[in-house]
Amino acid sequence: MLQDERDSAGEPPEHTVIAYHERTKHHFHRYAASLGFMDWATQPDPFRRFAGADLFQLPMPERGAPLPYDRVFSGNVPAVSLDVAAVSRFLRYSLSITAWKAVGTNRWALRANPSSGNLHPTEGYVVLPALDGLDSSTAVYHYAAKAHALECRARLDTSTADALLGALPPGSFLVGLSSIHWREAWKYGERAFRYCQHDVGHALAGLRLAAAALGWQLTLLAHLSSDRVASVLGLDRHGDFGDAEREEPELLAVVTTRPGAPAFDAWTPPRLNDGVRWAGRANLLSQSHRADWPVIDAVAHATTRVDARALRESRDGLATVQSRQAQGELLRAATFEHVVLTRRSAVSMDGVTRMPAETLLRTLTRLMPDAEGLAIPWDSVPWRPRIHLLLFVQRVDGLQPGLYMLVRDAARQDALRQAMRDDCLWTPAPGADASLPLSLLLEGDCRSLAAQLSCGQAIASDGAFSVGMLADFTDSLAHHGAPFYRNLFWECGTIGQMLYLEAEAAGLRGTGIGCFFDDPVRDLCGFTSSDWQSLYHFTVGGAVEDTRLTTLPAYDTEAPSS
Repeated sequence: MLQDERDSAGEPPEHTVIAYHERTKHHFHRYAASLGFMDWATQPDPFRRFAGADLFQLPMPERGAPLPYDRVFSGNVPAVSLDVAAVSRFLRYSLSITAWKAVGTNRWALRANPSSGNLHPTEGYVVLPALDGLDSSTAVYHYAAKAHALECRARLDTSTADALLGALPPGSFLVGLSSIHWREAWKYGERAFRYCQHDVGHALAGLRLAAAALGWQLTLLAHLSSDRVASVLGLDRHGDFGDAEREEPELLAVVTTRPGAPAFDAWTPPRLNDGVRWAGRANLLSQSHRADWPVIDAVAHATTRVDARALRESRDGLATVQSRQAQGELLRAATFEHVVLTRRSAVSMDGVTRMPAETLLRTLTRLMPDAEGLAIPWDSVPWRPRIHLLLFVQRVDGLQPGLYMLVRDAARQDALRQAMRDDCLWTPAPGADASLPLSLLLEGDCRSLAAQLSCGQAIASDGAFSVGMLADFTDSLAHHGAPFYRNLFWECGTIGQMLYLEAEAAGLRGTGIGCFFDDPVRDLCGFTSSDWQSLYHFTVGGAVEDTRLTTLPAYDTEAPSS
């Protein structure tokens, strides 16, 4: 167990996690607790700012970067030097606003990192050396997405800067993520902690792909304690938040801008105490909170990582992924910039659009880590795959309709098969190979089943396919302790971000589905124990555009985009 602390009732943290997960399940006869209506009077501000912190405007990258989407995954993009323009591109591709939508006098922002309900609980930070156009000293910055700018939260003296970044290869910097639980709890109540963790996974994948597009590497420091992350990002400075909604430390990663980055499994950044000048006070996001959700605080505490333990696991037995060439003019012509900045979450599917089996197989290949640990974005995830995919195939030319399973770690296939219902076929799907273990489980039209299990939402049945993400739940907590509950959702979110981008590249649309009936999904699979749990759903297909909405450019310096 990674955590020896017990909660106020004397429960081990794993018990708290399991209790939270069970409590926040949706059932046919009841939903997880939430306010039950949209309390517009307390809707939180989607943009965190720190009043009094110096603001450094980032130069807006020119549109039209020709980098092919497929090349980002090759690992051979030439590295660009670390400067303020490169930092701007890194954040533009990962955490920025991509467009504004408007209807009447109302407007709202869309971002490069997807979010449950477009509520965006995830905040981004970077720790950068002195760069022309930014501060003259090494500094901790908060990314202000609305302005595409960096707020200088802390300036480091020379000795502190050397202790923090001096141990890293030249041209390296740190990037961190935090969550504001209230932004999700405002709408989704107790289930919000799950959605915050999905969004961390979305953002982590976005950061890794943005780094790859610049020829950089990103390494998640998955071993760090939560309070160490909080110290580096300034999230433990209670006076800087006052009555404002707090930010939960999530993760810290190293970005290296030169090839051949070393392993960072044993590196722990120093705490930022002496030698640091902090500035800025967090804004209040809601003037009042009609409801508080103490169960979220309980699970957040239970999943706090209290010590530094490596999560890197052996990759023995993982397949070597066989890349698939892009089929069709659209896929071959797609640029990374276009895919990332035009990605949208579909609000409904047309129920007609079909996709070729080869496009689906290519998409699934992107979701497979490999034995060499080189597959992007999975090279930034140090643990073995814990999430496997139950696919509802509905409109895929070359694959018969039915339920399919993609086992992302062959070492767990026997355990999964033994846990599932006896009438599953486990027939290899046409076109799949050893590196893509996709199997047909049950034949037949599964459209109504897909919609029913996703809280009756037609979007799950009107796509070409939908996905249920099954977690190797009990085994994961047994090996890595309660904090790994977050990691399971991060892995789901990373899968979700890849599904979003692959759909966009293929001329389709995707959307994450957080509302699903947890145990009925497990019942469909035949699971009789709590060892396997459903954590996230997703659908891909032909989107129906809402013509009532107007699309506006993300920033004043940009031309309109669709």
